Amino acid sequence: MVLVPVVLPPTNVSDDVAPDLGLFSLLREDGSLAPAADPSITPELAWQAYRYIKQLRLLDARMILLQRQGRVGFYGACTGQEATPIGTGLALATQDWVYPALRESSVMLVRGLSLSTYLCQVFGNAGDLLKGRQMPSHMSAREVHQVSWGSCIGTQLPQAVGTAWAAKLRGDDVAVVGFIGDGGTSEPDFHNAMNFAGVYKVPCVIVCQNNQFAISVRPDRQTASQTYAVKGRAYGVPSLRIDGNDVLAVYHAVSRALARARRGEGATFIEAVTYRIGAHSTSDDPSRYRQQEEVDAWLARDPLQRLRRHLVKTGQLDDARDEALEAELNAAIGLAIHEAETQPMPARETLFDDVYAELPWHLKEQRDELLKTPPAPPQGSGH
Repeated sequence: MVLVPVVLPPTNVSDDVAPDLGLFSLLREDGSLAPAADPSITPELAWQAYRYIKQLRLLDARMILLQRQGRVGFYGACTGQEATPIGTGLALATQDWVYPALRESSVMLVRGLSLSTYLCQVFGNAGDLLKGRQMPSHMSAREVHQVSWGSCIGTQLPQAVGTAWAAKLRGDDVAVVGFIGDGGTSEPDFHNAMNFAGVYKVPCVIVCQNNQFAISVRPDRQTASQTYAVKGRAYGVPSLRIDGNDVLAVYHAVSRALARARRGEGATFIEAVTYRIGAHSTSDDPSRYRQQEEVDAWLARDPLQRLRRHLVKTGQLDDARDEALEAELNAAIGLAIHEAETQPMPARETLFDDVYAELPWHLKEQRDELLKTPPAPPQGSGH
């Protein structure tokens, strides 16, 4: 098997290049900001972004370890791609809705969901808002306006566009963000959603995380388009291509797209060019389809380290403060894991919850019959 290296895209693109063919970036490799940086990108925002990215990096490492120990069944890490969900989360308004794919659940943490509640979904226990009914890494929470994705690739985009259409019809001040991976752009649901968004000019931002792999399929094996962003042209949806490892560029682009949506100007399609440093999931072995040299080349563009250089350059971070932050975050993650792992399993009777607004007679009978039966003893109890 021949392993073809991914070509790193250029970060310096001239102004005369179309936005869906270029690569918009604000954060230079040395940590400095481009001269025309958005004034809303403040030192406080940069620090907040760094804190969330670092938290997610540490959390993912711990959760992969738990999966390897058999304490959780599955986990989809976001290592190397943290800038896109974190930058998007910081740009959202409270009333906005989010329809994620596999690697964007962390938007919920930026919007205020507690870490232990977030992790209860991975364990599927009584603390899980979804009552253990979704596989791990499929978080959702009404309180932060985030809907679970369903593992069927691309189906969340028509849902996101539909929600945006409903907001437009009702006159609500709501914008919707729908995420998809590069592989998902080969699915019919992507094209249906883009066409609907273009025709009806709904207040929606569709973000494609181009992490270079649809599990193991590279971009050149699934599209002949020059970029993914250029696909928006066919549907009349303004599109742009951004550096997905630059959290400040992500914040800038998504903020402007959301503002455009709120002004009634319709949808925007954003391709965020990034790289999946880790495996597709804990069920994947990426060494079968890529070389370590390629991973090392992209590690030089690590979104965490790029932002760290910026914070050091602006005097907001030094080694001592970074070590203190890491210790603080690790302690919070450890506590959240303990709180989540010690929760009991969902009660048996919750099996009948949420089926109907009012439980019909035949399900009441089934529930009552279930409760007459003693629960099975815990595994390993010897009974």
